[in-house]
Amino acid sequence: MTRPADDIALPFAIEGAEARGRIVRLGPVAERVISGHGYRGDAARLAGEALTIVSLLGSSLKFEGTLTLQTRGDGRATMVAADFVTPGHVRSFVSVDADAEPDAPLLGNGSFALTIDPDEGQNRYQGIVELAGSLSEAALTYFQRSEQIPTRLKIVVGQVQTPGEAPQWRAGGIILQRVAGEGGHRPFDPDDDDWRRFGALLNTVGADELLDPMLGGEDLLYRLFNEDGVRVFAAQPIGFRCRCSSARVENILKSYTAEELADLTTPEGLIEAKCEFCGALYPFDPAALTPPGQR
Repeated sequence: MTRPADDIALPFAIEGAEARGRIVRLGPVAERVISGHGYRGDAARLAGEALTIVSLLGSSLKFEGTLTLQTRGDGRATMVAADFVTPGHVRSFVSVDADAEPDAPLLGNGSFALTIDPDEGQNRYQGIVELAGSLSEAALTYFQRSEQIPTRLKIVVGQVQTPGEAPQWRAGGIILQRVAGEGGHRPFDPDDDDWRRFGALLNTVGADELLDPMLGGEDLLYRLFNEDGVRVFAAQPIGFRCRCSSARVENILKSYTAEELADLTTPEGLIEAKCEFCGALYPFDPAALTPPGQR
């Protein structure tokens, strides 16, 4: 049996219902991000959830640019960051307070920000909502308040073991939105029979279905919406790529004072900067970073 494609976003439309969405299936990309950082438990699932959200939202961009998700909160996960760079490059990381109480909330209260930064021709946009609950709940609040687009969202992250292979992290998500039809958007009725039914159908999707590497996205969408006439469009590949580089890090460090650089210097006489997203380590000689007049 041929294994369905992984690491993709599949756009779809439900015919005649003014509803469009995307389904994302992440296999090797989720494994690379989560295992590459050594995340465990709820921190691992949080990193996968952030990765899935930016994949679902970023894959809808109609222009070249970057979509960034960032949170700051008072929970054990003090910061979550993820981004999607067109045409389909993603990364994410979670900063966990090692000294926090193990039973403290993972996210707690704080802020959730989505930033869209076009490469050229359009203005940068940022929407910020309160962080209370999960990332998915904050994303739904963002759509309700900032975009005013009726949205349903389901995301699952977990480990899956197939015969003959070690357990692998996977993530899957579906987003469904009410969109304007021909002639403009009709007033949204939350009690609309179709919209309520679509929500009920999404609630029936099990974690095993979203994570199953042998169940293709097209097949899952057909299970859900075949009676409504679902139409699936071309898949968009998604891959891990980090934008860090030695030159980028060097430019940042050159803005530090000599005293600040001294505080960062190791006993071996080097400054070692580590990328939070991919784990790359960049060593520098402090003398090469400090202007001659400050040495």
